[in-house]
Amino acid sequence: MLKRTYRLLKIMAFVAAGSFICACFACPSLSAQFVDALGRKIDLHDRPARIVSLAPSITEILYFLGLGDRVVGVTKFSNYPPEAASRPKVGSYVKLNVESIIGLAPDLAIGTVDGNSPSAVKILEQAGIKVYLVNPRNVVDAVATIPLIGMVCGAGREAEAAAEGLKQRIEKVKRMTEGGARPKVFLQINLRPIMSVNRNTFHHDVIHAAGGINVTGDEVLNYPRVGIEEVIRIDPDVIVISSMERGGEYEKARIEWFNWKGIKAVKEGRVHLIDSDLLDRPSPRLVDGIEEMYRIIHQGAVR
Repeated sequence: MLKRTYRLLKIMAFVAAGSFICACFACPSLSAQFVDALGRKIDLHDRPARIVSLAPSITEILYFLGLGDRVVGVTKFSNYPPEAASRPKVGSYVKLNVESIIGLAPDLAIGTVDGNSPSAVKILEQAGIKVYLVNPRNVVDAVATIPLIGMVCGAGREAEAAAEGLKQRIEKVKRMTEGGARPKVFLQINLRPIMSVNRNTFHHDVIHAAGGINVTGDEVLNYPRVGIEEVIRIDPDVIVISSMERGGEYEKARIEWFNWKGIKAVKEGRVHLIDSDLLDRPSPRLVDGIEEMYRIIHQGAVR
């Protein structure tokens, strides 16, 4: 315990020295107070030049805004864009490596209320690390988070423009679905047991925005288990499989559905795969997910 405390003190001293050096060669002044998703006030006097991302979705947003050169640390599974994967890792977003984060001497760490441990955030604050938290709960929130992160990083104008572009793409898909039929969609997010999603998920929002009906939207659990018998009873028009599994298992799950000829989606050959990262990360790629889901549901690309 004493050794760990001593090690942390040494790292904190290094951070203090780094902060002094950064002050001597400061970025253009930002000098503003920001309020995060928990109502915490974060004072920043310079545009952060060293940023640690505490979730894969945050990493994607930072690179989307052209701030990748300022990112000095990311969490495990921050695999997009590809260049983000080479950044130093600071644990997973549910289990942060606090020592690694402190050792990177960031000006700012950006995390999520739902994903990051409150105790880890508290330790970082005690070590003098400024932590800004966001809390997107749906597609609208995910897009609205982009200007917030842009503002705290000193790129507010660019972030507003980028978010507006995403909103326009979403509205375009919605206009294309107005007045048309809404096919019933069963989304499988886990292979064994078979699991789906209710209305309290990003996945549900994507299906709805793409002009479909999430057939498990009214389930009590966010990620309910669903038996084959239930899927047969629901008789979806489309089955979409979104899984973290890759390779053979991913395709095998799709083929297995064709054993159940009584399901409309199976009879019509409408069993599809989709990249899970397009559905479950509150990042700009949720909009890619909406457009891809539209293509799958309505059998045509967004025009």
